[in-house]
Amino acid sequence: MIKKEIIQRNPLLNLGFDNEYILQSGGFGAVLAHAGVGKTALLVQMALHAMMNEQPVLHVSLNDAVSKVDVWYRELFNDMSSKYDSAEAMEYWESILNYRFIMTFRVEGFSVPKLEERLTDLMQQNIFKPHTIILDGLKFDESGRGLLLELKELAKKYSMRIWFTVHTHRHEPPKEDGLPLSFLHVEDLFDVLVQLAAKGPEVYIKALKGRSPNAKQDALLLDPATMLIKE
Repeated sequence: MIKKEIIQRNPLLNLGFDNEYILQSGGFGAVLAHAGVGKTALLVQMALHAMMNEQPVLHVSLNDAVSKVDVWYRELFNDMSSKYDSAEAMEYWESILNYRFIMTFRVEGFSVPKLEERLTDLMQQNIFKPHTIILDGLKFDESGRGLLLELKELAKKYSMRIWFTVHTHRHEPPKEDGLPLSFLHVEDLFDVLVQLAAKGPEVYIKALKGRSPNAKQDALLLDPATMLIKE
């Protein structure tokens, strides 16, 4: 029941993205938002969605320690499962933990060759082979297009998909399609783009790119605690 409800309230599936895992193999997706709106929380929810479908997730953080990332997962899962029996929820949590691996880098020490080296170590020892990578903390206005092209090759090589957080700036007015000017030089590399926006205590999610042309809703209201569709 926990799995069914959480997946049914997944905002990206309800916004009209067709593929069960939103991204195809080798694909890029990103969540754009100002600081503090919930980018990491939404991607942790996407990671939990994959874990519940027995798809291994590698969470790469360029800002936070492993312990802090783990707290994100635990707190979000606890919020999602709060209405269920605690013993049942804990048992389910333990069963999906095998599908997650957290890796951290210092921002200045991150490179695709270093990521591939650590990834290869995990795969060659049969420790972990990701279906999805969450890359949290990459600075798009500094990293340039070259690094993303390297990541695209990595994703294709190992049949993975990669989700990114994109920090947008309040002083930078977006274009009509909602994309910030500082992102336009890499927009073509992404298959799915969504935007989070806070209006008072409420958080909305809007699809900017990649959803089905038959999708019925443009934006959805989210629960700020869980980043699930608000009941």
